[in-house]
Amino acid sequence: MDADVAAVAGLFADRTRASVIAALLDGRALTAGELARACDVTAATISAHLRRLLEADLVAVEAQGRHRYYRLADERAGRAFEALAVLAPVRPVRSLRQSRVAASLRAARTCYDHLAGHAGVRLAEAFVSRGILGPDGFPLLDPDTLTSFGVDVGAAGRSRRSFAHPCLDWSERRHHLAGALGAAVLTRLVELEWLIRDRSSRAVRVTDAGREGLRTRFGCELG
Repeated sequence: MDADVAAVAGLFADRTRASVIAALLDGRALTAGELARACDVTAATISAHLRRLLEADLVAVEAQGRHRYYRLADERAGRAFEALAVLAPVRPVRSLRQSRVAASLRAARTCYDHLAGHAGVRLAEAFVSRGILGPDGFPLLDPDTLTSFGVDVGAAGRSRRSFAHPCLDWSERRHHLAGALGAAVLTRLVELEWLIRDRSSRAVRVTDAGREGLRTRFGCELG
């Protein structure tokens, strides 16, 4: 095997670097100061870890005025992190707040730029059940249904990234829809305010209108 897996795995092995990846998993760009607060470390410590992640091309940086914003270089880092989470033990919950955050992340969250958690898995399963996606690899079989719903299927198809593929969900142990199509679906759900992003985490909340809309439009029952 030519790939040096250990070199990349070592980057994820450090808790602070893992926390940086987790903080950027919702697709937002954050400053070093914001990442330091999120990881509860000093500015010097976060700078050293960001340097390592930049050198490995897991993180990219963009200067805007006086500030430098860090984001995941692309979805591969997020997919690798989520895949490791499937194998990882669950951290013990030590407070009511941690319990609530954990529950909200399991219910619905962003995975880089697509929908994950219980809601993401159930929606992918509904797409397969309705014949919108095929069960093996999630090929798009019925683009018209998504286009009529307002999903920009054409733009997703022109993207350089993977168009549509299954992503193993760490909390559900089943697949949700990833790729450019998954991102386009999430964008549309947020536009309709069927999903509301949480400002302090990558959790998203399914609104009452969203719950009813997903049920009537796609047969997606969220319970």
